[in-house]
Amino acid sequence: MKKNFGKQTYLYPMPVFIIATYDENGKADIMNAAWGGTYDTNKISICIDPSHKTAENLKLKKAFTVSMADAAHVAACDYVGIVSGNKEPSKLEKSGFTVTKSEFVDAPVINELPMCLECSVISYDDSTGAMVADIVNVSAEESVLTDGKIDPAKMEPITYDPVNHKYIKLGAVVGNAFSDGKKLM
Repeated sequence: MKKNFGKQTYLYPMPVFIIATYDENGKADIMNAAWGGTYDTNKISICIDPSHKTAENLKLKKAFTVSMADAAHVAACDYVGIVSGNKEPSKLEKSGFTVTKSEFVDAPVINELPMCLECSVISYDDSTGAMVADIVNVSAEESVLTDGKIDPAKMEPITYDPVNHKYIKLGAVVGNAFSDGKKLM
């Protein structure tokens, strides 16, 4: 028998996005956001509360990058989610992350995280915090590639567990998409 939990945002896996933007002075800011995912082909949607420095920067620059948090950087990724850029101007430096300007959008790329989506903002709704963006480019370090493709086993992305407030490293391959179900046809 299933137990009811009522209206909750329990969804697995929940990606851990590290969003990077520039402010009006070109200073990089980063934050951790777990409320997002794919929106449509080549688009991403993330909910970012209007009170965040990142929301202000998104509206100003119309660009950002989103990197997948990984197991190797879990403490730094958590830190940028619990400390506000509005209150801590040295948040980026204290996290230990460094950045390089994106080649494709006016936003910083986090050097230490191996995969990055470079995005341009399509829309941002101040009343809901919902943002939709076009993915302009995806980049990944050679160290997380196998046969020229991104290899999650090498990247070790983490997911957020909203029930127990834990980060979980994604695990083993259990099947083949668009293939395993054919045996039931």
